[in-house]
Amino acid sequence: MLFGLCFFHALLQERRKFGPLGWNIPYEFNETDLRISVQQLSMFLNQYEEIPFEALTYLAGECNYGGRVTDDHDRRTLLTILNRFYCKDIVLQKSYALEPSKQYCAPNDDDYDHYLEYIKNLPLNQSPEVFGMHANADITKEQQETQLLFNNILKTQARSGSRGKQKTPDQMIMEVAADILGKLPANFDTESALKRYPTDYNQSMNTVLVQEMVRFNVLLSVIRNSLLNIQKAIKGLVVMSSDLEEVFQSMLSGKIPRMWMEKSYPSLKPLGGYISDFCARLFFLEEWFDNGPPIVYWISRFYFTQAFLTGVQQNYARKFTIPIDYLIFDFEVMDDKEYKQPPSDGAYVKGLFMEGARWDRKTKRINESHPKQLHDVMPVILLKPTKKDQLEERLVYDAPVYKTSERRGTLSTTGHSTNFVLDMRLPTEKPPQYWVQQGVALLCQLDN
Repeated sequence: MLFGLCFFHALLQERRKFGPLGWNIPYEFNETDLRISVQQLSMFLNQYEEIPFEALTYLAGECNYGGRVTDDHDRRTLLTILNRFYCKDIVLQKSYALEPSKQYCAPNDDDYDHYLEYIKNLPLNQSPEVFGMHANADITKEQQETQLLFNNILKTQARSGSRGKQKTPDQMIMEVAADILGKLPANFDTESALKRYPTDYNQSMNTVLVQEMVRFNVLLSVIRNSLLNIQKAIKGLVVMSSDLEEVFQSMLSGKIPRMWMEKSYPSLKPLGGYISDFCARLFFLEEWFDNGPPIVYWISRFYFTQAFLTGVQQNYARKFTIPIDYLIFDFEVMDDKEYKQPPSDGAYVKGLFMEGARWDRKTKRINESHPKQLHDVMPVILLKPTKKDQLEERLVYDAPVYKTSERRGTLSTTGHSTNFVLDMRLPTEKPPQYWVQQGVALLCQLDN
């Protein structure tokens, strides 16, 4: 068990190199956590005839290591990994496998020198399977390291003037600003939206639409005004403030300016991808306004996704006169086809990507990712409001849905994380713990 505890400590440390696939938040686990857990393990083994696994798991998983963990899904991951080592099998089985490939096993001999020799013979380079992850996790890790390298190169790049026929930075930004301004539509007419979609007791989506328009109008105004001012500043008509200078430098590097992100939904896309995504969101709302509520909602197009989810539950609660606190979502992944009629209750949604695994269209279950395929486009999903006591019991994995691949966010004033949306119950043939260790999640948007 001591060897298993040390192995557990090493896994926690090394999972950080996989970024959000390993931990949503990179925690600073240290030797103090290991030392106090070893002392507690020694005390419980010496003072009790039977090993109190539950007590040991609580102390290590909830107090010593878990005391540093602030994210609920990270805590779930930590306890899932710990249960591999604090269990009866590690004591009773000979050469207990510490990971699926059985390359790492708990030594049988209690001799100290034997343990040291065994550790020295372990492979220097670990495969992702040691951490319970898919081989694709290595690709994700290397992409993140490459992106970090390029970001640091950009920071050290000199900002020089034009050479020969090359354009100056001022000319480039003037062209980019003009191009973006040409793509931006006019602000939404919220007064017309209120008249056409008034507040209705039986249709909460009217309120969702108007609120989304108000939020996007704020962001649209910030982007438009900053671009107009940057053009004026380049021409010398207004002062180039520190905020405008930051907008200038960000646009030159192809990044989203901080001024925009302060009023924006979370996004990790480069500037070009962000503008395309932003215009697609505006077009989604414009189509909704012109043609009525869509049959299939593009869930990744919402600014505040939780408002839409609450609206779906409110419609169901008011239709059947059920307190909304009694409701929870159940989920059904549909077939890949076009839907021409909305569901009688709930809502169809699309626009999600699965990371760390894939959706098997044949078995309609979560399955292993194909090699070198990092993301899988999810089919249309039916959100079904259901009373909590009527939720069907079946083997499912609670897949967290995040707005970006960064996964971590901050707690906003509304009580929601700025990144986490909700957990989706997806059917699986393998134990849910298997997918927990792989870091499987659903994303509303990719980084490209």
